[in-house]
Amino acid sequence: MNKERILEINKALSNATRLDILGWLKDPESNFPPHKELGHFNDGVCGQHIQDKSGLSQPTISHYLNSMQKAGLLSTTRHGKWTYFKRNEEIIEEYLNAIHKEL
Repeated sequence: MNKERILEINKALSNATRLDILGWLKDPESNFPPHKELGHFNDGVCGQHIQDKSGLSQPTISHYLNSMQKAGLLSTTRHGKWTYFKRNEEIIEEYLNAIHKEL
């Protein structure tokens, strides 16, 4: 992972709520109700549940989730009109290893 990529991820994580979201998504069963139709978290957590937990407006949470997705920290799956978000563990691990090497 190059330094530009590290800085992009750092920027995406430079907000307490975004860090909270990443933490919540690490253990979705403990942090969110299951989606009524899906009943599981295989595809992630519905964006509406993330917004509800954060207490932030829809435009704000959409911006946060979008920046985290662009940085590669989150992957998405669509079911009808709903978007589900989950952690991209491969990128997170690569980022942590790169930080460890740099520092």
